[in-house]
Amino acid sequence: MDIGDTPEEAAFRAEARAWLEAHAPRRRGGPAGVPSAEAEAVARAKAWQAGLHDAGWAGITWPKEHGGRGGTPMQQAIFDQELRGYGVSSGLFAVGVAMAGPTIMAHGTEAQKDRFLGPMLRGDEVWCQLFSEPGAGSDLAGLSTRAERDGDHYVVNGQKVWTSSAHVSDWAILLARTDPAAPKHKGITFFLLDMRTPGVDVRPLRQVTGVAHFNEVFLTDVAIPAENVVGPVGEGWRTAMTTLMNERTFIGGGTLDDVAGGLVAEARARGRTGDPVLRQRLAQAHIGQQLIRYLGLRVQTALSQELPLGPESSVLKLASAVHRGRVDDLAMAVLGADGTLFDYADVDEASWQQHFLFQWASRIGGGTEQVQRNIIGERILGLPREPRPA
Repeated sequence: MDIGDTPEEAAFRAEARAWLEAHAPRRRGGPAGVPSAEAEAVARAKAWQAGLHDAGWAGITWPKEHGGRGGTPMQQAIFDQELRGYGVSSGLFAVGVAMAGPTIMAHGTEAQKDRFLGPMLRGDEVWCQLFSEPGAGSDLAGLSTRAERDGDHYVVNGQKVWTSSAHVSDWAILLARTDPAAPKHKGITFFLLDMRTPGVDVRPLRQVTGVAHFNEVFLTDVAIPAENVVGPVGEGWRTAMTTLMNERTFIGGGTLDDVAGGLVAEARARGRTGDPVLRQRLAQAHIGQQLIRYLGLRVQTALSQELPLGPESSVLKLASAVHRGRVDDLAMAVLGADGTLFDYADVDEASWQQHFLFQWASRIGGGTEQVQRNIIGERILGLPREPRPA
């Protein structure tokens, strides 16, 4: 494992750091809250994404012909590391730039690449992911949303749930079953859906945090042009694997902020550092954070050496999820009775409480801890497969 940068990587890091210092505000300490003024937050995110694009920092690994920088995965990782120190985010465009974009590049037609990648990268269009269903979350291949061919369109009926940012999205990547007689992982097709299409009904889900980041989406006789199919008809599961691997790496890599350091500062401010049990838990949080950092460095080493990624995304996703739960429990222990205080009218100020309540989004999203354990056990350790329903 290589911890340091090569000379070329160090030069790129210095360039990225200088640009961010000149164009982005520094981030405040502690975990970030969730903005309550959603329209304003969306406008800021679009302006930031457009600025990244104009300066050549959006889609660093994307080909230049699609507006990217034509850089390496390692350069994208370096930029993401530097970005964590600033109070800006491209999270609204994660489904598009980090998931839908790479999938379209890998499996889409030239016409699809020309139409969708440019607006996606500039932040002109926001994307969401219509995968999970009420009866098909962790068992995604059990989805029941149907798509039936009708001339030059497919007519889609079904329900999706836990869709991030669907209420502010312009387009969606959608999985639907086109051949119900095919085996479970077959007969699924990958679509691109205009969210303004008649029959798309988005209903926000109010979360325990007080915000409505997730949504349920009802699809009633929704017509999707056949030209919006990505990859072969009936082979959408294979296409979706490109999306899911990118999602797991994105979610798993999001826990490298110095949350443990923020908890130590919180404990000091509250005069709690004399408690030997609490001190030990703070030390364990720091150790866990460093272990995840080194797992990330294993991924970084593979990227730097241009080696194919193996099971690192699932290992990193699982480690990050387990660590997140422990750290959030510790945050409540540090706050004591104050941890029960939460003002839904001002969620930005209740950052530790917000962090605690929002943990399940990252622990469940992108594949639950149990799913990741199955992947690691079967594909890495060679253990017998879990029993599968027929």
